[in-house]
Amino acid sequence: MKILSIQSSVAYGHVGNSAAVFPLQRLGHEVWPVLTVHFSNHTGYGAWRGPLLAPEDVREVIAGIGDRGVLGEADAVLSGYQGDPAVGGIILDTVAQVKELNPAAVYCCDPVMGDVGRGMFVRPGIPEFMRDTVVPQADILTPNHFELDFLAGRATSTLAEILDAVDEVRERGPRDVLVTSVLHGDVPEGRLDVVAVSDEGAWAVETPLLPITPNGCGDVTAALYLAHLLSTGSAETALSRTTSSVFAILEKTIAAGTREIQLVAAQDAIAHPPETFAVRRLR
Repeated sequence: MKILSIQSSVAYGHVGNSAAVFPLQRLGHEVWPVLTVHFSNHTGYGAWRGPLLAPEDVREVIAGIGDRGVLGEADAVLSGYQGDPAVGGIILDTVAQVKELNPAAVYCCDPVMGDVGRGMFVRPGIPEFMRDTVVPQADILTPNHFELDFLAGRATSTLAEILDAVDEVRERGPRDVLVTSVLHGDVPEGRLDVVAVSDEGAWAVETPLLPITPNGCGDVTAALYLAHLLSTGSAETALSRTTSSVFAILEKTIAAGTREIQLVAAQDAIAHPPETFAVRRLR
């Protein structure tokens, strides 16, 4: 497949496009990365250098791809963290342009806004922009549990409540939703669920809750789920392969004792997902 990925980039480490591009390429897909920032490292370190690209510069890069006459060849547009509504608007304009040229193309949005324990960590106005403007345009959505609750406008603590919240979000546009870091009353201590919902049904995978929360895992997850969903047409299979690969990446990261996720070390588990965990059907 050919995937247009509009995200941030870092020279050191793996977040944004620096987390998404290599796994997609390792799976055999062509990726056109468009950068929204180019920082020395991710902002979790507290200090970084490098430019935040002006929205018009981002638009110019995409226009240049269009000048090559290839935007209609894109099978998907992928986006993650959107630090500025103006960049978000450019992404949506690009999605509309790609879909006009290729009606079969899809838009996968990772609605990066916040997380449990941290709250919202994006600029004021971004969460509402994501909820009201971006999400209705997405075909595939990959929120974490905290972000799902915000998008649905409710707190969820049971699996039934989580599925109801997903259904409410799906009614606004995205047909395929993957919810990560799901905690509910039926998950044993030290475990978590990852839940996938599509028109065909709903599934979950239960994994151990590992003692690390490195940056970039959500970016890898969104990229892998998009790739596996499009290549197999099965949310169940995409869920199984994605969770297994991401868990393998985290295991390699723990073994290495590093702050940055070990994408290169785990590349075999990306290219050939071990399918470590059983998928259970929820409905």
